[in-house]
Amino acid sequence: MSKHTLSVLVENKPGVLARITALFSRRGFNIDSLAVGVTEHPDISRITIVVNVIDALPLEQVTKQLNKLVNVLKIVELETGSAVQRELVLAKVRADNETRSQIVEIVQLFRAKTVDVSPEAVTIEATGSSDKLEAMLKMLEPFGIKELVQSGTIAIGRGSRSITDRSLRALDRSA
Repeated sequence: MSKHTLSVLVENKPGVLARITALFSRRGFNIDSLAVGVTEHPDISRITIVVNVIDALPLEQVTKQLNKLVNVLKIVELETGSAVQRELVLAKVRADNETRSQIVEIVQLFRAKTVDVSPEAVTIEATGSSDKLEAMLKMLEPFGIKELVQSGTIAIGRGSRSITDRSLRALDRSA
């Protein structure tokens, strides 16, 4: 299995996300991670999809079908070395007077932040690669993770080039 990260620029309109995820579902792909947000242009959203694939050929078929959808402007596969990828985790960890300082040390070790403290728990915010976050959570497990929220992967290509440059011109022409 190989993990692929797709960055999909779409028109910011209702129903676009449903059509895209349905296309993956019909093809039998399980989406590992999905993140959606508006870009620097309010009319365009970026969908970051992480999917595990057994063979590269079926993924190519899906991307060709995605390109045929009216609201899809551009699709780019972001290679691990040529992209910055991050996830966000909020974790509520059991803490008392004896363990709180140990938890804070772990948080500092991973350059995370303590965002809330109560007598029974500490809430931590951490961003980074999935490997980094997984390592941090493994170290926090012995204390007891009460609650966990994790975002999907977001990614952007390295360097000065932007995938929205040509896509905006195409959107302007179609308007």
